[in-house]
Amino acid sequence: MKKIAAICGSGLGSSFMVEMNIKSVLNELGEKDIDVEHMDLGSAWPGVADIIVCGKDLEDNCKRFGEVLALDNIFDKEELRNKLKALIKK
Repeated sequence: MKKIAAICGSGLGSSFMVEMNIKSVLNELGEKDIDVEHMDLGSAWPGVADIIVCGKDLEDNCKRFGEVLALDNIFDKEELRNKLKALIKK
């Protein structure tokens, strides 16, 4: 895995917050070689990243861009940590 993109519906506030949380979790896990960026749904394209992190509400829309890690609660860092850790170990 080389890149993760945090995607929100419009604007960039929530995706930026998720990006910061992803970077924090990756740091905790000792993962240093994964790039993370954020964007809105309209700016994404297929292949933009190896993993797309988004809220459950955007899961179906984001599947066209790549593998999706959908969060029930984008503010829940523990949920993000558990799901991201499982994906990285695959």
